[in-house]
Amino acid sequence: MNRLANESEMKWMPLLYGVTAGLSTLVVVFMLVWTFHFRGGFAWQDFPAIQFNWHPVLMVVSLIVLYGHGILVYRLLRNEPKKKLKLLHAIMMITALLLASVGLKAVFDSHNLAEPPIDNLYTLHSWVGLAAVICFALQWLFGFVAFLFPGVRHSLRSSYMPLHVFGGLMIFGLATTAALMGLLEKAIFSRFLRTFKKIRINY
Repeated sequence: MNRLANESEMKWMPLLYGVTAGLSTLVVVFMLVWTFHFRGGFAWQDFPAIQFNWHPVLMVVSLIVLYGHGILVYRLLRNEPKKKLKLLHAIMMITALLLASVGLKAVFDSHNLAEPPIDNLYTLHSWVGLAAVICFALQWLFGFVAFLFPGVRHSLRSSYMPLHVFGGLMIFGLATTAALMGLLEKAIFSRFLRTFKKIRINY
C-alpha cells in the first residue's frame, strides 16, 4: 500500500514541482518589475533609500524561492545518491543564507545611512524576519554538523532527522509570514506617505 502511494506521489511530483517553479519564477519577475518600475531600481550605500530595494528582492529570492526549492530537492530527486542530495541541499541553503545576509545588510544600511537615520527593528515584521534568519542559520549549522560532518553516529543522525525536517518547515513558514508582513507594511507606508504629501500640498 505504501509502495503504491509512493509511486503515485512520484508520478505527480514533476508536475507539482513544475508548477511551483513557474509560480516562484513569476514571483521574482513581479518583484523585479515592482522594484524597477515603482521603486527606482537598485543602488548601494551612496543612495540608501534605493539600497533598501535589495532587501525585499533578496529576502524573497533566498528565504522563499531558493529555500523552498531546497526543501523539495529530496522529494524530486529521491532516486539520486543520498550524499549528492545532501551536498546539493546544503549548497542551496547556504546560498540562500548568504543572499539573506546581504538583504539584511541592505535594510540596516538604508536605515543607518539615511538623513536623518531611521531606527532599526521597530516593527513586528523586522523581529519576525530577523528571527527567521537566525533560526535558518542555526538550522543550517546543526544540519551541516549532523549530516555532513564526518564521524557523527548514524543513530544520532536518524534521531535528529525528524527535528531537522520539522524545523525546516517551521522556518519556511516563519519566513513566508515575515515576507507577507513586510510587503503589506511597505504598501501601508507608501500609501501613508502619498496621503501625507497630498495634505502638505493642499495646506
